[in-house]
Amino acid sequence: MKMDSKQMRKEIEKRLAHYDWTFLFDAKKDTLRVENKETKKGVTISLPGIIAKWEEKKEAAIDEVVYYIEQTLTMMNENHSLSGKEKDIYPVIRSTSFPLETSEGIPLIYDEHTAETRIYYALDLGSTYRLIDKKLVEKENWDENRIKEIARFNVRSLEMKVKEDRVADNVFYFINTNDGYDASRILNESFLAKFSEKITGTMVLAVPHQDVLIIADIRNEIGYDVLAQMTMSFFASGRVPITALSFLYEDGNLEPIFILGKNRTKK
Repeated sequence: MKMDSKQMRKEIEKRLAHYDWTFLFDAKKDTLRVENKETKKGVTISLPGIIAKWEEKKEAAIDEVVYYIEQTLTMMNENHSLSGKEKDIYPVIRSTSFPLETSEGIPLIYDEHTAETRIYYALDLGSTYRLIDKKLVEKENWDENRIKEIARFNVRSLEMKVKEDRVADNVFYFINTNDGYDASRILNESFLAKFSEKITGTMVLAVPHQDVLIIADIRNEIGYDVLAQMTMSFFASGRVPITALSFLYEDGNLEPIFILGKNRTKK
């Protein structure tokens, strides 16, 4: 049995019907936004991504997105503090199309990263997290640079458990702990520099969604095609997609590349 966006939307709305929330479907973008009726705070999810996960996980995929929505909206209506929570501040990677401010118009704390990605900063709340905005920073009289330094330090302390796969003599490494900060590990510069020493071909990275970091040792032309297909698959199925493009890693720098037909790349 296949499921389309209309069916998926109805299923999600049915499971969340007991909340006093508003459901806004955008047919053009194929997204569903769930908002608190009173505060207008909410979350927007991409339906094609959920359907792709449903085809693989079935009911577990819907359970996952419903839990994510419940946790996120519940968190939005709570008051949070940075003081004493230094160990819970992390950077998160998002696409450059991600909003620069909250739905209430409050600027978010962020840094530019690459032409395709941007760095935001989050306060970990256990089962979810909230992005740090200027209002929260000013309320506690914190300095933005302090937040960024703490976040960068914390991301370097995260576990770097790597899985390996080989295809046509190319080697692909995956960091996929599902702690919400897998893509953030691309900011661990010392780890990448050390990892590059074991690469015998061309080192290429990818962060298709927030819960995976791919490091590829591309040793022949087939490797680029495999990476492109792999990245697109992850991008389509991720709960928080980032970018389907890959990044060439050279001397600590990341350069977005397009993988074209016939195994060619273009910066």
